[in-house]
Amino acid sequence: MHPFDPGYAQAPYADLVGDYPGPEIYPAKDFRVEWGPIFHRGRLDGTARVLVIGQDPAAHEAITRRILVGTAGRRFQGFLNKLGIDSSYVLINTFLYSVYGQRAGTAHATDPDIARYRHAWLDALVTHNQIEAVIALGGLADSAFHTWRKAPTSAAYDGAYEHILHPTYPDSAAASGSDAATAMKQLTTNWNNALTALNITITPDTERSVSPYGDSLTPADLGTIPEADLPPGLPAWMRSDEPWAARQGSTPAEKRATITVQIPEDQRPF
Repeated sequence: MHPFDPGYAQAPYADLVGDYPGPEIYPAKDFRVEWGPIFHRGRLDGTARVLVIGQDPAAHEAITRRILVGTAGRRFQGFLNKLGIDSSYVLINTFLYSVYGQRAGTAHATDPDIARYRHAWLDALVTHNQIEAVIALGGLADSAFHTWRKAPTSAAYDGAYEHILHPTYPDSAAASGSDAATAMKQLTTNWNNALTALNITITPDTERSVSPYGDSLTPADLGTIPEADLPPGLPAWMRSDEPWAARQGSTPAEKRATITVQIPEDQRPF
């Protein structure tokens, strides 16, 4: 049997995905609206106890139609695993569409029109689940959470909150000239502190002793994206360790319009 995500047929999510904002709210100069909105990953059946706010979808997410399935997703899946949270989670992003350009995300961090739709998702998730903790991945997600907390409808939530460094923080820091090893240690230290705080708050799916991170992430620290989190029929290699989707093009416009998908060599049947 192959478990799969049944999608958005039930209320209130059917209404939410049926009335999503487009370029009139998300300007095309700042967001890759042409790839469509990508809404969530995880449980929408009322069993979620952990609500996660990410940033925006990347190339892998554009293909799978679920968020946080690439490098960032696998790193954070390992974080959830350490807490014993194997399935009772739901993840949404700060932005429905992939951010285009480094400044775009920050420029729209407090955009009230973008926030209005995001708040509807957050309201629905805390109303229809027993959420014990919200985890924000990175600064934009932290802004999204605190913007929501200013809205009267967020009063229904009285659980814990943790803001942690984004899973790809070491990569972006190194690309900006910081020492890669130092940035990675900052991430693991930050995540260890969050594990300690959340471990006494969250009811685990599986009881296990929290194993702290070392100075860097190892292959053992990475989680596997569950098949049940994705639409039916997606091949197993889309949840593999190797990158299989990348934006490519000789010009910015061509790169924006092109995602190349390639089956990893060790996943090919020939």
